[in-house]
Amino acid sequence: MNVTSVALSANISLSRMAYGVWRLSESADCSAQAVAARIQACLDQGITTFDHADIYGDYRCEALFGDALRAYPALKNNMQIVTKTDIMLLSKQWPQTRVKHYDTSAEHVRASVDRSLQRIGVDVIDVLLIHRPDPLMDAQALGACLDQLIDTGKIRAAGVSNFMPWDSDLLQSCMKHRLVTNQIELSLMHTAPLTNGQLAHAQQHRQPVMAWSPLGGGRLWGQEAAAQRLAPKLKSLAQTHGVDETAIAIAWLLHHPAQVLPVMGTNDLERIRAFHQAFKVQLDRQTWFELYELAQGSEVP
Repeated sequence: MNVTSVALSANISLSRMAYGVWRLSESADCSAQAVAARIQACLDQGITTFDHADIYGDYRCEALFGDALRAYPALKNNMQIVTKTDIMLLSKQWPQTRVKHYDTSAEHVRASVDRSLQRIGVDVIDVLLIHRPDPLMDAQALGACLDQLIDTGKIRAAGVSNFMPWDSDLLQSCMKHRLVTNQIELSLMHTAPLTNGQLAHAQQHRQPVMAWSPLGGGRLWGQEAAAQRLAPKLKSLAQTHGVDETAIAIAWLLHHPAQVLPVMGTNDLERIRAFHQAFKVQLDRQTWFELYELAQGSEVP
């Protein structure tokens, strides 16, 4: 069963599930061949969207991905690239950086896009996201910069990540092009966006939401109280539907009308090949609320 797609705009569609590359550099095998195998495993099931950020892997993951594309150029034929900018890490790659900070200056964003294009080895970035809200963001300057990047063809569209509605509205008010998505933390282990306005705002503005850490960064399988409450129900549902517990947790996200795009991250080929199982699961409303109740630790008001 292939993963479906969702339209962000008239000319941009992403697969309904994305592969996050943030763990590429953690693998024992980072060769172009190994990375290409993971990419191909995604493409084989219709996962055509790949989620990057300039900082991933201490600024290494974009280049590792690019090495695979340069070695196997046919992989680029049906692929969408999402990447992010504005976080500056303490890193040997940036010796002049004294403190972790955000940089949404037009100069930095333009240079970051050029670096990402070079590292990944593509002609255009499909969606550029501003990674974190910047307290020093000059919305007019950043908005003009993003508009220019779209107009000159370096990026197809812009979006945000980890923004609250008011942050997104401020930036949007200074742009002629529409922001197309907000990538936020969302999972059974982090349900705040259901009530803090992020999902409501996304639906109001017809912005499909990208969900990072859709399994709670592995916490869903840990010892936290919510994980322990959820475990028996996830196991039971997995047995009923003939899938693994991961598929149930992702199906819970897919059920939401905001058109959530989970961003999945692993270097394990067998786990990658099983991503599509989530699309076999159709949860009814009461089952969705049962999982929500277990995640919250109480029934809804």
